[in-house]
Amino acid sequence: MNKFLSITLFLLSSYALAQLPSVSKGKMVYFKFQNSNYIDQRTIAIWLPENYNTNNKYQVVYMHDAQTLFDTAISWNHQSWEVDENLQQLIDQKKVKNTLVVGIYNAQWKRRSEFFPQKALSSLTKNMLDSLTHLKDKNDLLVFSNGFTADNYLKFIVEELKPYVDSAYATLTDAEHTFIAGSSMGALISLYALCEYPNVFGGAACLSTHWTGAAFYIINELSESLHLYFKQYIPDNNKHKIYFDYGTVGLDSLYKPYQNKMDDVMRSKNYDNKHWITKEFVGAAHDEKSWRERLNIPLEFLLKK
Repeated sequence: MNKFLSITLFLLSSYALAQLPSVSKGKMVYFKFQNSNYIDQRTIAIWLPENYNTNNKYQVVYMHDAQTLFDTAISWNHQSWEVDENLQQLIDQKKVKNTLVVGIYNAQWKRRSEFFPQKALSSLTKNMLDSLTHLKDKNDLLVFSNGFTADNYLKFIVEELKPYVDSAYATLTDAEHTFIAGSSMGALISLYALCEYPNVFGGAACLSTHWTGAAFYIINELSESLHLYFKQYIPDNNKHKIYFDYGTVGLDSLYKPYQNKMDDVMRSKNYDNKHWITKEFVGAAHDEKSWRERLNIPLEFLLKK
């Protein structure tokens, strides 16, 4: 831990732990990550599979929005991904290699500022950028209330969090065994992470990717900026794995035409079906219940033996 002395970590108190998710499979470790050079202090949830053993080496999946990954009892809508049950089952069935999960709590009202791919904004006009800073959601709150900070969020993961995880746990540290995953805007930041750090992340799972860009609006300029960025920066080889999906109900019903354009990009970069999947789930909505029901598919795709 010597080289991480500038990073303050502390285990949460028993009172705080009572407010945090519990799991039915494996073990959870929670801590506050303080004194980051890039983001505000952040709760981190590390899930260790059953029979975790430091004599073995484990793949790592970094996942966003950790508040809703594990426990329906404490999530805002009483839904969760049930990552512990999904992944432990795949490990027990020997469909995937040993893997641990690093869940990063989102910054709540700053979430959209951290998750929108920052460099995609370079194709927008000044007038459009100015209008985005004043854009409000259905609750009359600023959509990007903290500006655009995705680059710092990714620096936190790559330069601070990952080195800590690799020093404290028995991990496989190379890109081939390091993945990142999320849904909605969490899917956008996952794909952005793969593009910005292709030597760090070997694959990304992007569920219900929020191609429309901002809250419940369809902003064509913003969607096009995402398309132009990813068209240029998605690695054009088959060394990475990328998973996309979308449902057909509610917010997810908007995504198909945008996903079709991204699928054209994937084909233009010669991705084969061993390295890229896009799936449509008819009847699936934009919620944790829907993502839970199909989570085994991206997990097995990224992590399989």
